[in-house]
Amino acid sequence: MGTASAGTGAENGRACSRRGQGAQLRREIVAGVQHLLAEWGSADKLTMRAVAAEVGISAPSIYLHFADKTELVWAALADRYDELVAQMTAADAAVGGDPRERLRAQAHAYCLFAMSNPGHYRLMFEVRQPTVEPARINGHPARHVSASFRTALRGCQESGYALSLPVEQAAQTLWAALHGTVALHHSLYHDESSETLTLHLADGVVDSLVVGTPGPSPHFTSAPPETEASRRIRDLLSPPQP
Repeated sequence: MGTASAGTGAENGRACSRRGQGAQLRREIVAGVQHLLAEWGSADKLTMRAVAAEVGISAPSIYLHFADKTELVWAALADRYDELVAQMTAADAAVGGDPRERLRAQAHAYCLFAMSNPGHYRLMFEVRQPTVEPARINGHPARHVSASFRTALRGCQESGYALSLPVEQAAQTLWAALHGTVALHHSLYHDESSETLTLHLADGVVDSLVVGTPGPSPHFTSAPPETEASRRIRDLLSPPQP
């Protein structure tokens, strides 16, 4: 696929989509955005004109499928987030039984995906994406990642495991910790021993959030019903009011 500066798709040997091929054109637009994000390393230079040049269509054609740049970027990355969540879900199901170990399996799956797909992971979480108003962020495709962690944490809670933080805050804390761990792996370490260490660090985060056995623990203070952070996260996750 050619770059936006190399001319239209037709000039690069790609035929332009014919009118009426809406689904195919949408796929080509998404593929063009994916290529530009990978090449540029951010969405800063991404414009409708650049995408149109990459795909070999007119810029107004893009608006038939995407309202703005944000929708373009989110659509281009949605498959990657879905793939990550699918691996987390499969890991959870493979363990079965104890909810705490299912949460641990999800955390491991997150780290393994990031370490096995560093290029995809950087596009998902390390490429600067368009800034949106808070009311819109709950539509980001990454919401399914945090939702999976919240579901697993609620499963722990319902089975009698105490949490050190409210569910929303615990999920966000777990996600942030795992992201920081794999980001360090990508930046500083690249060998197999680092992968093992990363999974051990993930275990430590899970253990700090969920008590080791069901029931009250004198060494593990149960979370308050909510905190300022959990309220803020809940507000961000809530759909906008009409």
